[in-house]
Amino acid sequence: MIPTEDASARKREIEEKLKQEQETLSFIRENLEKSDQLTKGMVSILSSFESRLMQLENSIIPVHKQTENLQRLQENVDKTLSCMDHVISYYHVAKDTDRIIREGPTGRLDEYLACIAKIQKAVEYFQDNNPDSPELNTVKARFEKGKELLEAEFRSLLTRYSKPVPPILILDAINIICIAGWLVEYGRNQDFMNVYFQIRSNQLDRSIKGLKDHFRKNSASSGILYSPAVQTKRKDTPTKKAPKRPGTIRKAQNLLKQYSQHGLDGKKGGSNLTPLEGYDHDLRVKHHSDALTEKHGATTGKDDVLDIEIDSYIHCISAFVKLAQSEYALLTEIIPEHHQKKTFDSLIQEALDNLMLEGDNIVSAARRAIMRHDYSAVLTIFPILRHLKMNKSEFDATLQGTAASTKNKLPTLITSMETIGAKALEEFADSIKNDPDKEYNMPKDGTVHELTSNAILFLQQLLDFHETAGAMLASQVLGDTYNIPLDPRETSSATSYTSDFNKRLLSTYICKVLGNLQLNLLSKSKVYEDSALSAIFLHNNYNYILKSLEKSELIQLVTVTQKVAERSYRELIEQQIQMYQRSWVKVTEHLTDRNMPVFQPGTKLKDKERQVIKDKFKGFNDGLEELCKIQKGWAIPDKEQRDFIRQAQKKVVSDAYRAFLQRCANISFTKNPEKYHKYRPEEVEEMIERLFDTSA
Repeated sequence: MIPTEDASARKREIEEKLKQEQETLSFIRENLEKSDQLTKGMVSILSSFESRLMQLENSIIPVHKQTENLQRLQENVDKTLSCMDHVISYYHVAKDTDRIIREGPTGRLDEYLACIAKIQKAVEYFQDNNPDSPELNTVKARFEKGKELLEAEFRSLLTRYSKPVPPILILDAINIICIAGWLVEYGRNQDFMNVYFQIRSNQLDRSIKGLKDHFRKNSASSGILYSPAVQTKRKDTPTKKAPKRPGTIRKAQNLLKQYSQHGLDGKKGGSNLTPLEGYDHDLRVKHHSDALTEKHGATTGKDDVLDIEIDSYIHCISAFVKLAQSEYALLTEIIPEHHQKKTFDSLIQEALDNLMLEGDNIVSAARRAIMRHDYSAVLTIFPILRHLKMNKSEFDATLQGTAASTKNKLPTLITSMETIGAKALEEFADSIKNDPDKEYNMPKDGTVHELTSNAILFLQQLLDFHETAGAMLASQVLGDTYNIPLDPRETSSATSYTSDFNKRLLSTYICKVLGNLQLNLLSKSKVYEDSALSAIFLHNNYNYILKSLEKSELIQLVTVTQKVAERSYRELIEQQIQMYQRSWVKVTEHLTDRNMPVFQPGTKLKDKERQVIKDKFKGFNDGLEELCKIQKGWAIPDKEQRDFIRQAQKKVVSDAYRAFLQRCANISFTKNPEKYHKYRPEEVEEMIERLFDTSA
């Protein structure tokens, strides 16, 4: 039996433990209740956050869809306007060509033929689309008038140079033939054939040199001369527009040469931009080209001389073929048949060698320029190379029967030009990829970089010689480089490449240049410390590239191998707009409900709660002022893009600001509300409207 004292002690001990357990249980119960309260509070916060997130999503999704719809509408409008411009141009053809047609083709044959081509296109358009229109009768009458004047010019020229041969010359010619026949048959003397080719060779060479001198003396003073390089509607031009003369190429060379000498070497900044439709000339597109105009003016004389040299060489090639044919026709009447080919070969050597030497000098000059990273030199080769290839079949027919060394001179020159041209194209593509990211060479306002404008300008020049450039690339068997699948019919030799293959090859080359340009621009954009300015820079450059491709019809060549190129650029542009819009988050974040005190109408706020609202107003005001001050100095040259970005930003900021003001309308958080409520929503919109406007 347990003693009473022990039982009492045991009982007290148990009661003490029970009491402790009860206290522990009570503590746990209190903690559980607090935990339940915290859980309910967290659930409430999460529910509120989910609700607000859903509201935000419901607000943004319509805006995003609306933006997509606007973009599609804008694309449709652009395409419609482009088509309308194309159609409207036909209605203006009669007026635009009136003066030139009335004045006739004398002294301006290439310009006159270009006008006739425009009129012919207009006739075809109206016949196909509106045969009952009065405009069809107008352009038909203009075409007939133009044809009549051309026929009159042909008759005039033919009459002017179709004069009767004086009797003494006829008799002398007969005597020469008789003497030659006697010397061969009875005199057993063949020295006269050496005398013949020496005298006629000298005359042939002097005739070509005289043509060259005449061309040089008269080109500068008499305006535009007819060039055989652009004499007919040619297969080499993808669109039926007036052909560009070498002078246009020289202007491009000026810009590209300055870029290659200054841009690649990193000595000078600026951008060599040509005005593009849709860009404001009073903004950054202009200020980059002002200094360039002065430089260009200083070199115009040299450029004109080179233009004349190019045209002169092209004329002399054509003249050589015609004169050589005439010499052969004359030679067959005087020289015995079995000596004719050899004598003709000797007769043409001096003139042919001089022409080939001049061509080699052009190639050597281009090679030296490329070694200096002046890739514009290849543009000089294009019109000459195209003309040589156009006349090669007639050239070969004229030289038929001559020695192999004589026949191979022109193909050798063509090969040299194609080789150096292809090298320049490849090195130009590499230069676009490797152009250094010079901080002082970057536009401070985020506008289009000189690298972009020069790359596009170079590619636009290729457009006018797209078959020549494609064949130039194909001649170097660059298909393996570009991984372009070859048709079995295209593998025998460079000359057997089809036109379609050449077009694909050139398209791939252009896409390579554009890809290198995009990578370089992305690298350059990282020079900017402000990510928003970086986005504006990329936006401007991508937009300039896209519009340039569309306006120059380069996009048609690009889409040969890159079907979605246009869509890809639009996506890139949209991405940069979104990147830029993120810069406004640090302004609009002050307008959200985050940390906003929960209050009941008429309830007095605590000091801490009032301070939260003051801080939100101050944060918004300071952020707005800072961004507007900075971004007002940035540039978006494209007016449509500038307006679109402004409008989108105004809507986002204004809507958030109005909602914030509405939430704070009945809250008394300060005795000086004007100190914090500094701007009305309309004033905020006006501030945003002045962004990207250096004149504001």
